[in-house]
Amino acid sequence: MFLNYIKEFFVKKSLNVNLNNEKSGVFTKNIQTIGLLIDESFFESSEALIKEITLQGIALENIKVLAYREKFKEKEAYPRPTFGKKHINWNGEITEGFLKEFINAEFDLLLSYYDVENIFLMLVTSKSKAKFKIGFSAVDQNLSRLMINTELGNYKLFVSELFRYLKNIK
Repeated sequence: MFLNYIKEFFVKKSLNVNLNNEKSGVFTKNIQTIGLLIDESFFESSEALIKEITLQGIALENIKVLAYREKFKEKEAYPRPTFGKKHINWNGEITEGFLKEFINAEFDLLLSYYDVENIFLMLVTSKSKAKFKIGFSAVDQNLSRLMINTELGNYKLFVSELFRYLKNIK
């Protein structure tokens, strides 16, 4: 337990360095690819969220999902790529291949779908090479270019607000 606090402290230091080096992304009106980072420790309607995004005209094959679980079980089979605390080392470096692939993908849009400041999710968001990042207003405002103020469980409102704002941005 005590070691978890120490690890979080060092990962937080790495996150702060990343936030200071953050470059602002450029929004492109033509959104083709979306990266979706979900905290499945608190949100269990991932499939419904993905379906709601596809209803807005984004093809399913252009949505890449990465899930986080607070209690990651090595032997359990997850329906989508899933990571936990153990996939990020003490220096805030990513140790898993699928996680590095997600971070290095240049999505047109990264949706950080979590409303609790989780240091591991925040690190993945900050390291992502996505062109434009969107998240919840309850999370550190230095992470995202656009923040939406809704509740985590109200994914329909989140998606409708998201696409309403995206249509207004030029």
